[in-house]
Amino acid sequence: MSGWGHDAVDLVEPGFIEFAKDGTGQFGFIAVRGWLDCRTVERDGRTGVEFTWEGLDEGDQVSGRGWAILADDETVEGHLFFHMGDDSSFRAEPFTPTD
Repeated sequence: MSGWGHDAVDLVEPGFIEFAKDGTGQFGFIAVRGWLDCRTVERDGRTGVEFTWEGLDEGDQVSGRGWAILADDETVEGHLFFHMGDDSSFRAEPFTPTD
């Protein structure tokens, strides 16, 4: 995620974002864990999702919204917003067992 260093993103566990075919998903970075409610959209001619999310940040309930697009065959780029708080862009690549 942009705005935070790689070490910070992986503080508790490796940072990740996952999108499921059933319109749900989840993410984790730093001490934040969130669950997604996604809707398929087209942004600037590219396939993507817009989502709302709710979760925990160091044990406190948090929520927000965001979006992500498929930037190429493997890379996802997007933006995550905390309700009444921070926001950050992100770029995610597929996880491989050697990562």
